[in-house]
Parts: sequence; structure tokens; C-alpha cells
Amino acid sequence: MSRISVRGFAVASATAVTSVGAVVGVAAGAEKDDSTDNVEATAADATLLADVPAGATAQVQTASLTEQADAQADAAHTDARKAAEEAARKSAAQAAEEKKEAAERKAAEEAAAKAEREAAEAAAAEAESTSADAGDFAPQSSYSVAEVQAMAQQMVPADQYQCFSNIVDHESGWDYTATNPSSGAYGLMQALPGSKMASAGADWQTNPATQIEWGLNYMNDRYGSPCGGWEFWQANGWY
Repeated sequence: MSRISVRGFAVASATAVTSVGAVVGVAAGAEKDDSTDNVEATAADATLLADVPAGATAQVQTASLTEQADAQADAAHTDARKAAEEAARKSAAQAAEEKKEAAERKAAEEAAAKAEREAAEAAAAEAESTSADAGDFAPQSSYSVAEVQAMAQQMVPADQYQCFSNIVDHESGWDYTATNPSSGAYGLMQALPGSKMASAGADWQTNPATQIEWGLNYMNDRYGSPCGGWEFWQANGWY
């Protein structure tokens, strides 16, 4: 029942009571005024009492709305916290995956570089082990150009032989006894003075293998390789 309905009911009841009291008062004579006053007071009290349930209902409704708002706020806060935690978890997982991938790439690159380095070292070691030196050839009284070139092919690394040959072609034409009449430069490499080749062997004048060994060491030390020496020669006409 609404507040208005209660109030209406109370007023109607009071009116009815007042009417009855009036009749009784007329019959009772002197007691009329007191009865009327009592009935009116009762009606007023009823009207006042009718207000109480409406106020209590409003308070209950306000409290209920407040509780609902608090519950909704708590739920929203919980949802927001869960969303933030999930986002943080995904971010951490992604960062961990990227770190793992970077580590794997680095490991693969290092492994490839190591394999390449080891292959180069193995090739160099093999070339060194298969290359002959001056002591591997028995001395002869004389050597043909073909024999001298065959010695060089066995002593010079295969990837450097053509550059070495180009220099010798221009310097002496593969004549291990070639002498420059002006400067005195001597041998396959036209060493100046020729006696510098003694560092490779005392037979530098007569043994082309000794001259080849000296020339190869000279090119490696001065230019890094026979091909380095040939590049310099092409640019300057000498080495």
C-alpha cells in the first residue's frame, strides 16, 4: 500500500469514527465535546502513523541502491584487475618468446660463424700439410721452365698460384738464373740484391725451389699473399 493510500485510509477511518462519535455525543449530552476531541486526536494520530511506513520504505530503497552501486563498483574493479593481470601475463609471455627467439638466432649465427672459421682453418691446415717446401726436392744441375713451374705449383697454394705465376712471368720469365744487368737483381723474383734469398737457403743461386720459397714468404709478409703482391704490381709495375 502506498503512502497516499495509507493516508487516505486513515483519514476515511477518522471521518467515520468522528461521525459515529458525533451521534453518540448527541445522545449522551454533556459528553459530546470530549468524545469528539478524542476521535479527532485518534484520527490525527492515525494520519501521523501512516507516514512512518513510507519513510522507512524510502530508507530501505536508498540503502538497497547504495548496496547495488557498491556491488557494481566492486565487480568493475575486479574485472579491471583481472584484465590488467591478463594483459601483463600476455606481455610477459611475448617478451619471453622474443628473448628466446633472439637467443636462438644468436646461437645459430655463432654456430655458423664457428663452422665457417673451422672450415677455413681446416682448409688452411690441409693446404699447408700438402704444400711442399724447398727441402722436398732433390737438387739438380739444371731445371727447365716446366720443372720450375711444377715446383711452384706444389709449393704455392692453389688459389694463389696464378698471381704468383703472373709476377714471375713479368720479372724473369721463369728463368731462375735471370740477372738484371743494370741493378743486379737476380733469379725468379729478381730479388735485389739476390743475396737476400740466402735467408731461404744457401743454394739460392742454383736452386729454383729455394727462390720460390723465399719469394712466397716475401709476398706473404709484404702484401698478405701473392695475389696481394700481384695487385700492387699491376698498380705500380713492381712489387
